[in-house]
Amino acid sequence: MTLLAVGGADLIRQFLPPRRRWMVQVAAALVLFLVASGFDAAVWAFVAIAAAAIWVFVVPSNGSGRAGFWPVAGLAVLCAAAVSTIGLRESTGPLGDVWQVSGPNGVVHPDAAILLVGTIAFLLESGNVVVRTALREEAVADEADTEGEPGLKGGRLIGPLERVLVFALTLAGAYTLLAAMLAAKGIVRFPEISRDTATGNRAEYFLVGSLVSWVAALASALLVWWAFATLL
Repeated sequence: MTLLAVGGADLIRQFLPPRRRWMVQVAAALVLFLVASGFDAAVWAFVAIAAAAIWVFVVPSNGSGRAGFWPVAGLAVLCAAAVSTIGLRESTGPLGDVWQVSGPNGVVHPDAAILLVGTIAFLLESGNVVVRTALREEAVADEADTEGEPGLKGGRLIGPLERVLVFALTLAGAYTLLAAMLAAKGIVRFPEISRDTATGNRAEYFLVGSLVSWVAALASALLVWWAFATLL
């Protein structure tokens, strides 16, 4: 639920103007709290909303926050602690009693569904924020190199799609296809990277951004796998 709150908050601040943003965020927080109450998870909804509020406050969408990677590490620890200590609950409240969402192996546990949706929501835009933070930490130019040429383009769209694919292929166990996709990205980017300057900005931008993006997707897949393993 925390990943859902953080991911939703980042999507809202990315696609809505500042004047309307806070109203939609408050409304989304209220809806999350009400739905979570129906699943007997009001306390965890409060924790998730608080975590999302702290995230938005200390992690700007452009990755320029002074806190650096500490909020990312804190979020990872919080999610890992929740999965390891709570897992998938036996009692899920009145909404859980009428929950009838089915999957290939039967009815999907509502906690598992929330975790899956929340992880994907986090990977879409929050993943971009994490990558920008990493690039800021490494002082890598995001817009142009020293010769005034444009930097690598398309990251805003490619990044979310890439993370979702890495996430899905990892959970599906399609490691050969995953390796082929990651190799294909390097091949496609090679002509642009090969025109790098002496400072190495393009290559470093590609390596840092790609590695952080892949780690975020793989860590998310591990978190979901860990939670689903408690059902077995």
